[in-house]
Amino acid sequence: SVMDLTRLAVDAGQFINRAVQYTGESLGQAEKTELDSGLEELLAQADATKTWTDSIISQTEVLLQPSLGARLEDRLYEHLEWSAPPRPRAHELLGDQMTQAGLEIGSNTPYGTALIRSGEAQKQLGEAERKFAECTNIHFLTPLKSFTEGDYRAIQNEHKMLVNKRLDLDIAKTRLRKAHEADREARVIIDLKYVRCHLTRSVRVFSIDSQKSQDGLLKESATLMYVKTRGAPIYRPADLSVPISLILGDR
Repeated sequence: SVMDLTRLAVDAGQFINRAVQYTGESLGQAEKTELDSGLEELLAQADATKTWTDSIISQTEVLLQPSLGARLEDRLYEHLEWSAPPRPRAHELLGDQMTQAGLEIGSNTPYGTALIRSGEAQKQLGEAERKFAECTNIHFLTPLKSFTEGDYRAIQNEHKMLVNKRLDLDIAKTRLRKAHEADREARVIIDLKYVRCHLTRSVRVFSIDSQKSQDGLLKESATLMYVKTRGAPIYRPADLSVPISLILGDR
């Protein structure tokens, strides 16, 4: 439609003006309004948080599932929004083999009894690992991914908008300096006030979004303690203790 074409032409003109302004700033031929240093610090903090959060997510996924192929398969199912099929843990497989071996050797023999009891302990350990993985995914990885896939993207979008408004402000300032006629100057002043108002709003929104993301990550300290508490009992040696006498038999 005509309105769509008009809007497209306006957007194209705005893009060209911003590109010219940015190029002039890069070459030192155009004035550049410096933003508050606190905003740059917020952006740097958000970037550093994103980088480290991605690393923590990746390493946690390796801890929960060491197999690269299995992780890639899980990501594919997640991307397709399908439920991943249940995958037995290594301890569960070992437990099944121990139990089968114990039954075949004979549950009435010391070695067979020890294998069966050890197999049951391995199965319990596998089940504990499964619950720990589920707990970690829900209470630890999901909030972190919420930051990287939600909050951080919102910060990036607001920062992009902030830069565009800053470019628009400097473009309006340049036009004001070049305006000689009174009526034209009055119009440019109006445009300048309009752009400055939008820039102020973008600064405020960017600051609020950055602070919200940091407040959200503060909650992770409690989550870390929760995950630590849930994971601590998994590798308790007493849970796997089997009397050596059951293996050696009565001498």
